[in-house]
Amino acid sequence: MFIPQVVVEYGKTQPKKMYTSFEGRQWTYGEMRNKAERVAAYFQQKGYKAGDVIALLSGNSDTFVAAYFGVQLGGFILMPVNTKLTAREIGYIFEHSEAKSLIVDEAFRKTAEDTGGSFQEVLEIGGSGQFDAILEDRSLVPGPVDLKPDDTAVIMYTSGTTGKPKGVMLTHRNILETAEIWAEAMEVTADDRMQITTPLFHCAASHVFMNAVSVSGGSLVIETAFSPDKTIETMEQSRATMFFGVPAMFAILLNRPGIGELDVPNLRLFCYGAAPMPYELVKKLKEAFPGVKVQNLYGQTENTPAATTLKDHYALDKIGSVGEPLPRTEVRVVDEEGRTLPPGQVGEIVVKGPQVMKGYLKNKEETARAIRDGWLYSGDLGRTDEDGLLYIVDRKKDMIIRGGENIYPLEVEEVLFQIPEVLEAAVIGIPHPVYGEVPKAFVVLKEGKSMAEERIIDYCSQHLAKFKLPAEVEFLEELPRNASGKVLKQTLRPKGEEAKA
Repeated sequence: MFIPQVVVEYGKTQPKKMYTSFEGRQWTYGEMRNKAERVAAYFQQKGYKAGDVIALLSGNSDTFVAAYFGVQLGGFILMPVNTKLTAREIGYIFEHSEAKSLIVDEAFRKTAEDTGGSFQEVLEIGGSGQFDAILEDRSLVPGPVDLKPDDTAVIMYTSGTTGKPKGVMLTHRNILETAEIWAEAMEVTADDRMQITTPLFHCAASHVFMNAVSVSGGSLVIETAFSPDKTIETMEQSRATMFFGVPAMFAILLNRPGIGELDVPNLRLFCYGAAPMPYELVKKLKEAFPGVKVQNLYGQTENTPAATTLKDHYALDKIGSVGEPLPRTEVRVVDEEGRTLPPGQVGEIVVKGPQVMKGYLKNKEETARAIRDGWLYSGDLGRTDEDGLLYIVDRKKDMIIRGGENIYPLEVEEVLFQIPEVLEAAVIGIPHPVYGEVPKAFVVLKEGKSMAEERIIDYCSQHLAKFKLPAEVEFLEELPRNASGKVLKQTLRPKGEEAKA
């Protein structure tokens, strides 16, 4: 059985157990089974073909979960879309994926309309409530579907170095294996209650946490988003046993008055990822919650995501490490010829296992570049230590991670180059006390031209998601370059950051 079928089976064997809790509403496994089956039946009866792509533009909710499983259960491909993207960015994803239908939260209906996307139908969550009605329609009964291991189950778009997102095709096998791998690594049981505040349209929240808990028969406590006071209140009231956040979220929580006095006797595990966690932050976390273990997670959308994990016993001794390979997973650091490097030497991190993606949608060239002899070339530079633990040294593709959101400088640079007054531009990540790092733009204006920082940021805001906007703009007479003309971004980084270049 694959993940959607596992949830349906739990709906038969433990129908009255709470599966999701969202804003005071609880759905049991039995209720989720019924709702997912109705979604599957609806698309089947409407004449959609196996393998058709159904887009989902929605924030966190229990309805998101029903759509996620229901679409797959019917033999179709689910495509969650990042709601933080602009209409232009989402429009490209709709067009490139050839999505046949759109399930959209009423909060994002205007954005969906602005994309210009064309669908057989648009089903709204809330508002007109067409999708909500499907979840309650008892006349909808799905037909049998033969889900195959290598069938594409989910497509998630991730930014590419060209600035155009790439559609990562994940199979039923990828998703099931990843759920089982993380369930083993985090020791998830049916007694766990996972508190999810990060976006379910991201691979981590859905495939690492939602699915690992689901395959184990546990419960999901879903919040619309991270909000310090609300998150703390939910953590106490829901009796959550697990919580995931990016380092910025933990920094915010630890600054709340009385954080170490919370009534959370069931809480057993804090997970973090997407960016490094400084030593002092890990230390404060363990001091405030001495009975809670801390675990770092590392992976990419292209490996569903599952590569390595740093468990609690290493939390303070191996700061900066992303840990050891996960079960069923091989991880190496290699040179340009693909040869394994000894401890201490920096090379590209490659990953092999059943969680490695099927490939990029309609992009054989990039797929061949990323997957070689079964190994996924991550694009991250790293090294191992004498104990075999992995450390990320840099992001080979200059990616910026702002509070868990990935930003590729080239995406921002391409927008800056569209400004008539701009001659050239370069974007780097600079340290930020809350988000870890944020984009900074270095701009060279054309001779005789002038432009204020505010105008540049305003222009970018019309073409980029808010989290991708430059936090700062610095004007230069010229960009530093090497003899071959390549911009020397390491010389643009703040003092003390050059070592990361």
